[in-house]
Amino acid sequence: MIYSMTAVAPDQVAFMKQAGMPLTSECKVTYTEVAPPHRLAYKTLADFVPGIAPYEVATIVDLKATDDGVTVTIKFDAMHDDIWTERARAGHESQLRKLDALLACSRSHRSQIGDPA
Repeated sequence: MIYSMTAVAPDQVAFMKQAGMPLTSECKVTYTEVAPPHRLAYKTLADFVPGIAPYEVATIVDLKATDDGVTVTIKFDAMHDDIWTERARAGHESQLRKLDALLACSRSHRSQIGDPA
């Protein structure tokens, strides 16, 4: 699968420009395991870092039902240095916050229309 990521927030745009990186990058993902509803594993080609040869980063997403809902655990390979590994971690956390917000909005909408799901 190939998808595009585009920096739009002012701090993201400034970082990308300062690092000499394009504002839009294509991401290439190869799924290595799809085991609904518990696991998704994939490799992402890290080919966007100036001066670093492309390499793959493996990621595993595990989902576990709990009494309160679902616990999501993400494990991923370290990148070529600690700074980029931290950036990847921050990116995963950002995605999870967006998922939380989307789910909260969905629950709120359902309760407004009287849907108990």
